[in-house]
Amino acid sequence: MFHKEITDTQLWNAVRANDQLAFNRLFDKYWVSVYKTGYKYLRDQEASQEIVHDIFLSIWNRRHELVIDSFPAFLLTAARYQIYSRKKIKRLIFDSTSELTADPYTSNDADIRIRQTELNNNLQLTLLELPNRCQEIFRMSRFECLSNDEISRRLGISKRSVENQLTVALRHIRFHLKDIAEH
Repeated sequence: MFHKEITDTQLWNAVRANDQLAFNRLFDKYWVSVYKTGYKYLRDQEASQEIVHDIFLSIWNRRHELVIDSFPAFLLTAARYQIYSRKKIKRLIFDSTSELTADPYTSNDADIRIRQTELNNNLQLTLLELPNRCQEIFRMSRFECLSNDEISRRLGISKRSVENQLTVALRHIRFHLKDIAEH
């Protein structure tokens, strides 16, 4: 049984050791904030619930490979990514099949999920095209929500180097996401 004082880090370490109760505890603690973040931007209950489900399912399935230093920061980044992906996919779908998607009864959730998966895969592939240090800095900034100062201290490099690497990564990603949106 857990005490109230148990930290997210302790819970996460227990999750990584396959502790379902610790996972449930983290879920119970954070699902409302993830849901509210999704709902704030999407104004869609079902989509917001799916975001919560998808994020926590992914966390459980990838618990042995994920490195999470700050659970709230990780969840906020994951929620933002899911929201962005859904909005981008919705825009892609509306642009290419506006007549079909105008009627909610004819929308195709499977198609949306496929496009979302494709977008995620393309983002991951685009990141792999970057130099290792650039990837690392981008992931620390965007997925771990670390500040440029925190990244520079962790990696023992100047803040300016961090800023330069982020600029390179963002330019590269924007270029490739633009290409994806055109298809």
